[in-house]
Amino acid sequence: MIKMNEELEKAVKILREGKTLLYPTDTIWGLGCDVRCEPAVHRINEIKKRPKDKSYIVLIAEIGQLYDYVKKVPEIAWDIVDFAENPLTVVYPGGKGVAYGITAEDGSIAIRLVRDEFCSKLIKKLGRAIVSTSANISGDKTPENFTGVNPDILKAVDYVVNWRQEDKKISRPSTIMKIELDGEIKFIRK
Repeated sequence: MIKMNEELEKAVKILREGKTLLYPTDTIWGLGCDVRCEPAVHRINEIKKRPKDKSYIVLIAEIGQLYDYVKKVPEIAWDIVDFAENPLTVVYPGGKGVAYGITAEDGSIAIRLVRDEFCSKLIKKLGRAIVSTSANISGDKTPENFTGVNPDILKAVDYVVNWRQEDKKISRPSTIMKIELDGEIKFIRK
């Protein structure tokens, strides 16, 4: 039987070594790395065959981690993030403390507070946020569960987390909302 703590230890070791990871999130399976490791971010671009000018989502385990990655959190964001019932990624106006290639061209940063037990424990054990992007080749359909992940991704990533691989539940990406400093809200993906 696979033990969560063993998989968490293996995954944290990979992240600390600056390598890439395929792991289950609170939404779809994600490709990820340490949020501060620029070579690993570039490697994810290569694996996905993704343009380098596209930004990534950052996953946090506790709402207070927003201070580590957002220059100024719009006041309304605290309540929106805290009370969101479904996975919600919020785009904030100014990112900080992350590797080059994670923020958008305008400096904004997309962050999701995860509620998934494995993902949350992974972030806490690492001690900082992790990068998350769908586990697909850029332009291809997003896999709905582990069985839909492209074999090329499985071969290219440094470690595939052996947790929830047998889960056949259909997963969907998160809702994405942009919040400006003045509190203006715009939905990017519902």
